[in-house]
Amino acid sequence: MTGRRIIYMSMLCVCLIAGCSNEHYAEVDPHQSFVASMNILQPSLTIYDKKAKEIATWSFEKAYTGAVLVGYDSILLYGHQLDEADLYELSSGKKLTAIETGLGVTNAYYNDASEQLFITNSRTNELSSYSAQGRLLQSIKLRNYPMSMAASGENLYVINYKDTVLSVVSMKDLQLVDEWDIAKSSHGILVLPEQDSIWIGGHGEGSSPNQSVDIYNLNNGKKVKEVAMPLMPVGFAKQDDEIAVISHGENELYVTDSAGVIKWQAEIGANPFAVAYFKKAIIVAGYDDQTLYFIQDGNVTAEIRTGKGPFQLLVREG
Repeated sequence: MTGRRIIYMSMLCVCLIAGCSNEHYAEVDPHQSFVASMNILQPSLTIYDKKAKEIATWSFEKAYTGAVLVGYDSILLYGHQLDEADLYELSSGKKLTAIETGLGVTNAYYNDASEQLFITNSRTNELSSYSAQGRLLQSIKLRNYPMSMAASGENLYVINYKDTVLSVVSMKDLQLVDEWDIAKSSHGILVLPEQDSIWIGGHGEGSSPNQSVDIYNLNNGKKVKEVAMPLMPVGFAKQDDEIAVISHGENELYVTDSAGVIKWQAEIGANPFAVAYFKKAIIVAGYDDQTLYFIQDGNVTAEIRTGKGPFQLLVREG
């Protein structure tokens, strides 16, 4: 190889390395409150302000299937068929680090109080904890297909989707604290510490779709109540003493008080999976119609076309 060719190849390698290290997306103002839709059919993240105006769109080449905000200015993107999860800084749009997760990531949850990131994996049936910077801390083997997660106090509550067990895990040392009996194919979880309760939804199984939200005692895992919300209630959101539940089998939004008494309900969207509160509005993501619905006082105030397959909603309140 000639000297000139060696120099050319060296410069090409430098450019490629620089291009990879400088991979970034549109910057998001660190003072900006937003609701973001994670879209999975053509992977993208669309970000909107409180007036339903689009702030930015991040379009991905990787097959991301989920995202979670990590602290105030970072976001983790992961995929069930990806062996790495990527941590990005929102204010710069730049990639901070990649976390080696292995194939099979089902969910990620960030706990602000402990500043820990938790990732579940369906192939290894493991729950792993990481620092906010992506450093692996510990791992524990749980039951079949761990996925939905929520935290209260020192404990993390993990639904094993293809099992009939909820795992209670200490966030401090990732040790198993308890296991509760729950329905198979449970999905969606909300903890209400002030009510000493935990709400669990789900799809149901086979020809028996789930038609209720099950409410358990947070201290002992005993079921205390069932609230009828057909069909397949899978998404929860809470603001003050109000709780929003989305049942994607009937395209229905239910709004209840903290005791589970339904205040009102409405048919919203086509095959919705996600619901969130943003400022004073309830946001519902219609998966099939690719639309975000902004709802206030029971009325739809805006309908926004978003990316294909909106599956998650992320909210940052500034």
